[in-house]
Amino acid sequence: MLSVAIQKDKDPGKKVIFLDEMPWMDTPKSGFVKALEYFWNSFASTRKDILLIVCGSAAAWITHKVFNSKGGLHNRITGRLLLRPFTLGECEEYFQMRGIVIDRRDITEAYMIFGGIPYYLSYWDGRYSLPQNVDRIVFREDAPLKDEFNNLYLSLFNNAAQYIEVVNALSKKSQGLLREEIVAATSLTDGGSFSEILQNLETSGFIRYYALYPGKSKGGIYQLIDNFSLFHKTFIEGNYGQNEHFWGDQHETPRLNAWRGYAFEQLCLRHIGQIKWALGIAGISSDVYSWKSRESDPGAQINLVINRADRIVNLCEIKFSKYEFEIKKDYAEKLRNKVFAFGSETRNGSTPHLTFVTTYGVKHTGYANMVQSEVIMDDLFSAPIRR
Repeated sequence: MLSVAIQKDKDPGKKVIFLDEMPWMDTPKSGFVKALEYFWNSFASTRKDILLIVCGSAAAWITHKVFNSKGGLHNRITGRLLLRPFTLGECEEYFQMRGIVIDRRDITEAYMIFGGIPYYLSYWDGRYSLPQNVDRIVFREDAPLKDEFNNLYLSLFNNAAQYIEVVNALSKKSQGLLREEIVAATSLTDGGSFSEILQNLETSGFIRYYALYPGKSKGGIYQLIDNFSLFHKTFIEGNYGQNEHFWGDQHETPRLNAWRGYAFEQLCLRHIGQIKWALGIAGISSDVYSWKSRESDPGAQINLVINRADRIVNLCEIKFSKYEFEIKKDYAEKLRNKVFAFGSETRNGSTPHLTFVTTYGVKHTGYANMVQSEVIMDDLFSAPIRR
């Protein structure tokens, strides 16, 4: 029918065919992909006036069935456009465009809850405060995102329960898990199907794989980076309708502070380009790693290591704080242990620079001289927008 419609169109201009949410057309036994392959190879590819654009929110489907096709769509792609979440700077522009007055601290906390997902942010009402908006959007009985977590995974993945198992395991370990640790924490078995689950979650932006710093350690760490999934597992799950003012009632509880620390860390790891820009090293070749000690006692881990070509290595500590962050004596000892353990175990030969990424900077008291460089919350907004 599409071929016939195009042939009837006598306009010599470009014919643009846009197939939105294409994964949902590929229902069981529909033969959709084979039909599309036949349409393209037998008809559309022979013409110079057809532009075919396919779109889908199920990134794993697009990757497997289109980008990595071994059939009739193999090597047919002329361009890819990955729609990423907004950066903090783009969120600020979005709120300004809607005429919503909101400061950067609240934008940052909103990002820690909803990520940079425009659909989630579209529910924001400028008449209300941040706690009121969070309660309206997720905790109220008729909240629009009350069931979003389950609906999201069910809509994107077959055997969604297995994907949720992996997310559950990762949500309990802020520092991330090795592959074998995920297997041990779930009912899943290691193998090809498990690899596909990890790959699909990574492709869809729910988790990230971070290579461990080169050395004795092999493999890498998987971390949950989807802010909304983390927020759901920490606060929403089990609270449906029980307290419609849940977020407004939250105070400085250990659970809240632990979540803020992890969520801010994930926010920063989504803004590595902005961190490099703030440090003045955007033009220096560098690699980004995670590092976990296998020898240190007590244990040590650094979730952001920037290894630079100019023989400087930034060991980044990421801390969320309501005020300037103060380094006290016991924490200073932990920092010294981290820096020493990293140098002795990696033997990378570069000069370590202890770098703090915080909301409002490091308080300049007795131990602040340990820090060689700082990045603050405003830097994450002011850096150039990713293109």
